[in-house]
Amino acid sequence: MKPTFDIDALRTIVAGTELGSFARASVQLGRSQSAVSMQLKRLEEQAGRPLFQRNGRGLVPTEAGDALLAYARRIIELHDEAAATLGATVAAASIRMGLPQDFSEDVMPEAISQFSRQWPSVHVEVRAGRNYALEDEVNAGRLDIALAFFRPGRNRPGALLARLPMFWFGGKSFAKTANENRIPLVLFDHPCLFRQTALQVLDGKGIPWRLSLTTPSLPGVWGALRFGHGITIRTAHRTPAGIREVGAELGLPRLPTIELRMLARGDLSPAASQLRAVLESVVRKRVRGAR
Repeated sequence: MKPTFDIDALRTIVAGTELGSFARASVQLGRSQSAVSMQLKRLEEQAGRPLFQRNGRGLVPTEAGDALLAYARRIIELHDEAAATLGATVAAASIRMGLPQDFSEDVMPEAISQFSRQWPSVHVEVRAGRNYALEDEVNAGRLDIALAFFRPGRNRPGALLARLPMFWFGGKSFAKTANENRIPLVLFDHPCLFRQTALQVLDGKGIPWRLSLTTPSLPGVWGALRFGHGITIRTAHRTPAGIREVGAELGLPRLPTIELRMLARGDLSPAASQLRAVLESVVRKRVRGAR
């Protein structure tokens, strides 16, 4: 007989993997650790092979476990989506979306607002954060869709939505002092595509620089610029008040363009596919340089 995987057990392995601990998953799901262990054992019996192996004090998926996890996420999404459509009382279907912090104040809320009118029972989990991890998160199945920046080039993943020029920005009162022989930079901490570009361009032209402030927060970057701590590079999308372009007056080299791309899993649910379409439409309306 073919196995019939239990939906609660599938939720358990997804939660345990994403939380990095089946002990934490048992707390989140309101089950005892022994009950979680029994669910894992039952799934392995049904699959006919080990799904997890011990790594230190924790468990990590085997190759078969990774395969089942990918299907488990799809099964849970479709199960909850169907239940929500029929009005059943279940946890809301969930879509996980990621995007750089640049778009958290305009693109993200407008897209969610439009989508929610069409799918009011679907929960959207938004991760507006560091760009560098978004591609890996989509590939690992931890995000369904994402906007991400890439250097222009061949064989880039996803669909190209926009090509955006980058500029040097500083506060309105920023001025390089006479005894300042190095450009003070306010940048994201490593790794960061904008940071790499700034340093490569300055080094390529032999322009000395120093790190004035590093932070993982885009509002933190803008705040430091307003107080004159240095300059940064970014696109011109929603440049805050009190920030201006300073490249020409400082004699700095022109910067290349950067691509904004849409990334998505290949097995999106109907609701996730609709959110992707809505997000793309909002980007094309709001982001200068969108195609």
